[in-house]
Amino acid sequence: RAWMILDQYRKKSKLFRTKVLLAPLGDDFRYTESSEWDQQYQNYQKLFDYMNSQPEWHVKAQFGTLSDYFEALRKESNVGEKSSNSFFPVLSGDFFTYADRDHHYWSGYFTSRPFYKRLDRILESYLRAAEILYSMALVQSSKSEKMSVFPSVDNYKLLTEVRRNLGLFQHHDAITGTSKDWVVVDYGTRLFHSIMNLKKVIIDSAHILILKDKAAYNYDVSTPFLKMDDVQSSQDSLPRKTVIKLMSQPRYLLIYNPVEQERLSVVSVNVNSPRVKLLSPLGKPVAVQISAVWDGATTVSHEAYEISFVAHLPPLGLGVYQLLEVQSSEAVLADYNIYLRNSKQEKPDRLFKIKEMQNSVDNIILENSYMKLWFSGMSGLLEKINTKEDGKNHQMKVEFAWYGTTSNRDKSGAYLFLPDGDAKPYIFTDPPTIRVAHGRIFSEVVCFFHHVTHTMRLYKVQGLEGQSVEVSNIVDIRGEYNRELAMRISSDINSQNRFYTDLNGYQIQPRLTMSKLPLQANIYPMTTMAYIQDIGVRLTLHSAQSLGVASLKNGQLEVILDRRLMQDDNRGLGQGVQDNKITANIFRFLLERRHGIEVNEEKAPVSFPSLLSHMTSSFLNHPVIPMSTYADAGVPEMLNTFSPLMSSMPCDMHIVNLRTIQSKMNIEPSDEATLILHRKGFDCRFANRDIGLLCSSTQGKIKVHKLFNKFRVESLTPASLSLMHSPPDTRNISEISMSSMEINTFRIRLR
Repeated sequence: RAWMILDQYRKKSKLFRTKVLLAPLGDDFRYTESSEWDQQYQNYQKLFDYMNSQPEWHVKAQFGTLSDYFEALRKESNVGEKSSNSFFPVLSGDFFTYADRDHHYWSGYFTSRPFYKRLDRILESYLRAAEILYSMALVQSSKSEKMSVFPSVDNYKLLTEVRRNLGLFQHHDAITGTSKDWVVVDYGTRLFHSIMNLKKVIIDSAHILILKDKAAYNYDVSTPFLKMDDVQSSQDSLPRKTVIKLMSQPRYLLIYNPVEQERLSVVSVNVNSPRVKLLSPLGKPVAVQISAVWDGATTVSHEAYEISFVAHLPPLGLGVYQLLEVQSSEAVLADYNIYLRNSKQEKPDRLFKIKEMQNSVDNIILENSYMKLWFSGMSGLLEKINTKEDGKNHQMKVEFAWYGTTSNRDKSGAYLFLPDGDAKPYIFTDPPTIRVAHGRIFSEVVCFFHHVTHTMRLYKVQGLEGQSVEVSNIVDIRGEYNRELAMRISSDINSQNRFYTDLNGYQIQPRLTMSKLPLQANIYPMTTMAYIQDIGVRLTLHSAQSLGVASLKNGQLEVILDRRLMQDDNRGLGQGVQDNKITANIFRFLLERRHGIEVNEEKAPVSFPSLLSHMTSSFLNHPVIPMSTYADAGVPEMLNTFSPLMSSMPCDMHIVNLRTIQSKMNIEPSDEATLILHRKGFDCRFANRDIGLLCSSTQGKIKVHKLFNKFRVESLTPASLSLMHSPPDTRNISEISMSSMEINTFRIRLR
């Protein structure tokens, strides 16, 4: 037996440059009992003793740790004397896409359980917003001598629990979608409860920050001051918007901007009457678009009306808008064209102009001041984009496609993607119902297919939100059998088998589609974005959830939206993926011109998004948070706006968090917070002027006393990323200076 195992070790050692070999013992399900541990240890020790007693076998075998292994390796290779690079080659990049045997590439889990991959991101955004608002509210309550009234300890306990739940969900069987159904329900319930708890923290914090007279602040747990504008009824359902009841007295609408830059964003809320007037924080009337709320594809519900407007918000701040019911509203109604296979002219709607028409070969057109979009009159899907800045047309075909799974014994499951060849086009026997809305704030095309409701929305606003197209898919494949649904964009970009995906929203990794590898090997994980480019343009797909992406042909980008698989793929899960939900996937398409590109650099190992692209991703992942006051409560006087920062942070600076540190004694807040900053790397050859960014860049320098407006920085000291250590010469700093692509952590005291 000793000889048999030694023979295996020796064969393995031939794969390495030295005679030192590490043989790991065990797996996920080993050593569950102490007896097994003892038996393994004693039996291996007997084998080692026997091997070591045979001099002619030329072996020394022993138990050891990783440090023992690397120490032996150093000795054997004399690496200490010369540089290790000359002896051992260096591998850079990542290990995607992994295959453990045959063609079993683990690219399925990049998409598995996409409902929860999306819920994770919503929770992440709420948690950051709540942490920042809570930290400011805590300082405010101490300034206003309201510490005994503000629910600081209760809310800190909620924040702590949410941090733990979000942390738990980063487990390699949670966010990946590779857990058993009942475990998924437990994770989902934790995420769902966490979101509800964060809404309470956000409301409680906004309450004290927005009051004009802080002395009047009072907290009553039974009557919250504000309510959120959406409700989610269970852990596996999509959120629904609440309806705000209008009156002749103003209802206040507070809007929080969780981004550290000043922001012009379109906000949509549901109200119970179309006779609406909206006043800005300065009391001026605001232009409003009223859209119908629909029951299904073609029926207008008159229970509610969606109002949309452009909110102008301070960085990390709150703006207070007023909603009133008036006799004659200035608001402009959206107009609708509905394309139906057999148009039946129903009685006209009492409010909206709705025109029914047959699906036709004529194009549907949407446009704003930046671009013009052409859609097919038959399918309602995008066909081309004209960028107005240079007048160029770009082919940009959107289509859906199905992947099946192989007929071999080993089939796709939660981990593995084993397709039965190329995707088959999504075929519909009847053309879909297409609903086109034209409005002053946005226009959109909505296509109702059997498995997906696909919306493309173009905002008619100046600045960031008008420069990309918002895409959302409501996917429902609950009736399918071993199928996966993909959305594909085919363009005339000469991408030459290269595309780019991000790693953890941090850096961009170039990918090369290899024809010699099976299709499933060419799928990569996308956390926040993927792009293709040529010498003249870059097309970025921004994503609000992690999914698998590929670029299988020149000029193509495709993303897998959901997968339903009827069998286990033998990687430890023990079941298929059949608990699919109705899932919302949200994206933005951004088309940018590239300038001054050299041909060689297309092969460079690094690539960076533009500033516009970074900001688009930030807006997509950190949407504004609307809250309204209760109708029947007498509302105390509020500030028009709450602006905690003196001005926008530099465009390339992101506040990862401003989080209150726990006190050393109990689960309660201390008087210190941590400020975590990330300076993004961006490609400065993309135009940064005239793109409507409300920020600048300052070479990574920020004066500390110019950071906050409402608060004074009492101290700011650098710490290690995890806050565990402080550098020995730590002292208060007056200027933050960061290099590109760095993340820094500081301890901060605000007063």
